[in-house]
Amino acid sequence: MPILLFLIDTSASMNQRTDLGTSYLDIAKGAVELFLKLRARDPASRGDRYMLVTYDEPPYCIKAGWKENHATFMSELKNLQASGLTTLGQALRSSFDLLNLNRLISGIDNYGQGRNPFFLEPSILITITDGNKLTSTAGVQEELHLPLNSPLPGSELTKEPFRWDQRLFALVLRLPGLASTEPEQLGSVPTDESAITQMCEVTGGRSYCVRTQRMLNQCLESLVQKVQSGVVINFEKTGPDPLLVGEDGLMDSSRSGNSFAAQPWHSCHKLIYVRPNSKTGVPVGHWPIPESFWPDQNLPSLPPRTSHPIVRFSCIDCEPMVIDKLPFDKYELEPSPLTQYILERKSPHTCWQVFVTSSGKYNELGYPFGYLKASTTLTCVNLFVMPYNYPVLLPLLDDLFKVHKLKPNLKWRQAFDSYLKTLPPYYLLPLKKALRMMGAPNLISDNLDCGLSYSVISYLKKLSQQTKLESERILASVGKKPPQETGIKVKNHSGGGVSLTHSKTFRKLLKEIIGETSPRLTELNTKEFAGFQIGLLNKDLKPQTYRNAYDISRRGLLDQLTRMRSNLLKTHKFIVGQDEDSLHSVPVSQMGNYQEYLKTLASPLREIDPDQPKRLHTFGNPFKQDKKGMMIDEADEFVAGPQNKVKRPGEPNNPLSSKRKRNATVTHDVHEEKMENGQIPPDVFLSKPAAPELMNITGDGIPPNQLDSLSDDFTSLRKDSLIHKPSSNALVGGTKNCSVPAYDQKVSVTSTFRTVPNALQITPAMAQGINADIKHQLMKEVRKFGRKYERIFILLEEVQGPLAVKKQFVEFTIKEAARFKRRVLIQYLEKVLEKIDSHHLPNNVNHINSRSSS
Repeated sequence: MPILLFLIDTSASMNQRTDLGTSYLDIAKGAVELFLKLRARDPASRGDRYMLVTYDEPPYCIKAGWKENHATFMSELKNLQASGLTTLGQALRSSFDLLNLNRLISGIDNYGQGRNPFFLEPSILITITDGNKLTSTAGVQEELHLPLNSPLPGSELTKEPFRWDQRLFALVLRLPGLASTEPEQLGSVPTDESAITQMCEVTGGRSYCVRTQRMLNQCLESLVQKVQSGVVINFEKTGPDPLLVGEDGLMDSSRSGNSFAAQPWHSCHKLIYVRPNSKTGVPVGHWPIPESFWPDQNLPSLPPRTSHPIVRFSCIDCEPMVIDKLPFDKYELEPSPLTQYILERKSPHTCWQVFVTSSGKYNELGYPFGYLKASTTLTCVNLFVMPYNYPVLLPLLDDLFKVHKLKPNLKWRQAFDSYLKTLPPYYLLPLKKALRMMGAPNLISDNLDCGLSYSVISYLKKLSQQTKLESERILASVGKKPPQETGIKVKNHSGGGVSLTHSKTFRKLLKEIIGETSPRLTELNTKEFAGFQIGLLNKDLKPQTYRNAYDISRRGLLDQLTRMRSNLLKTHKFIVGQDEDSLHSVPVSQMGNYQEYLKTLASPLREIDPDQPKRLHTFGNPFKQDKKGMMIDEADEFVAGPQNKVKRPGEPNNPLSSKRKRNATVTHDVHEEKMENGQIPPDVFLSKPAAPELMNITGDGIPPNQLDSLSDDFTSLRKDSLIHKPSSNALVGGTKNCSVPAYDQKVSVTSTFRTVPNALQITPAMAQGINADIKHQLMKEVRKFGRKYERIFILLEEVQGPLAVKKQFVEFTIKEAARFKRRVLIQYLEKVLEKIDSHHLPNNVNHINSRSSS
């Protein structure tokens, strides 16, 4: 799962305008959005995680971290504003600390136990800046410095703030403020000359000097290709250069290379690609890259490691070694001068061994742990990682299988024990697993020793616990705004704790100078500017309405400064410094946001008569009524009319009509059609034209308890269609057929039956809308985490239509659940589907029989 962290320069210099009239910050936001669109073309982007960091003070610089979703990321990106200093060093440190937050908890770095390339979190850090001078509260900085102190526990175990699977790329905006008359130069984008370029190269990335919009698009296309799973390694040559290859492809001893002249391929700082497994989707490996020290139980602490391991290669040609069933790891190298040199030699059947200095106990250079070899097609160079000191192990294993037939003698065991003494302790466990995979006998003791002291192991466990607490603290601060200053801090240089204005000596001297006994506030006419008031920090001070600063008397200056400070720092809870007209001037985006205004109002008083129905808030419309449950359209006015009609005095009491209002439904033939996009074909809900009678009119004289049981039967059938008897138009449950006028036959049918007085009939158009909304809600509910499925089954019960429609909704929900691997939900839904099929099959058979008989 690649991690894409965007570090956006939010210093004040990003407000500068380009020749197009847009600011640098706007261009940075657009670049991020365009990158996401380009990245979305790759199917592998579904697992991407996006983070957003700015130049604010930590931890408030983190706008979107590990827990924020994509919507939060986009919202924070759009709300960025440029203000402050260009604190690039601190922002980079915060970014790397954010990426390293969970590494010590997961053990991905595996300190003291070798470096596993297949344990990685590939991260791309993309910073967009204007390349101006670096500024801080201490002044202007000529060089980029990252703070050495980090709040993250365990940061001292690595010399650099970044890790080998994290790369930094910089887009340095150099767009001119005036349109250039010179033609735009085509070709590759050069690197920038700012201080961040060197930092990018150290991590294995690079910088881009962006001068036009076309160059920016070109850089974004390049960055999308850089999103690869891999780790960065320093490859350095050891020993003499190889013999040069002649024109016939053979080694020419007379043409030896110059070992003293530095060549570009002698030292390369490049990526090795770690491909995910095609079956599992995650990288799989067997052997680590050794540490640059020998683990010893006498070590009081672990020596700090470099972010990128230094792998030395010898240019002496060797035969590539491999035996059957012994696992090995193969990694492709990123194109570099080293890969180009190896491929130009055209020697795919030879290899160069690789070492890590000080990895062995008795050898300074260490023993080989793999080799570099060109592919047989000469298209790439691969790094093969084998067991440590493999030139000794492989012949021993070959003899074990071919000579000793898995029954080693004493001499072989002595040779194998001698090999184990040269092996770092952290290689014992993977070697034991490899021998088990090969089918070899148990040759290594089960009591494996990792080689680390008890104090070191305890220290690593303690760091893991501290990191978890620090991680929770940092993640809790994500999205919070930095606290506002409540006042102007003035340093007291007099050395005393009492302000000069509160000194009795000073006030006595002031009285003598102005010739008054006590200072008092100037009395002004506050009615001259009604509604205009200056916010006060001190509640004892009265408001003043000065328009001209020179109108303030000398003795009122200190009080007026307090008011000015209150306005400047906005410590007053109300809007200050505005007249009544300005109070109602709000941005267009905030117009209609009445809910936020309601939060500021005081809670309303209790109603005098609590039994009286509460009046709905109509927001300016006193005639607005509650429209819930009144979903009608023009075609259903004839339905709503008779049901809501008030009975006039003198009208005959017709019990048949009142019962018809509560318990009427229509039998109909259902044309089963496929459901597309949650819409139900209208003919599903229409009754058969030939049906002359309405059914399900309860007969007179039915006892109340029998009527209640009939209602319960209908309630139990909410999930299914109404069940009919064969060759009969009557519902099961003690109902009686009765003829009714023809206009009542037009009443539309719903699959759910509810005995509610004055309930409105649902039309096909209404059913389509209800089902479309239910489908949308089902998609949302299935995506939610957890096993709370009650809401899903409630929604399925509310589906409008016959059993066929309900079955289609259940099948649709099963497909959605399969997309998100909700296995438990699928089991529940399959049981519901079986229950629907058990009711649906007899209905279809009876329906076919009735149609054939007719």
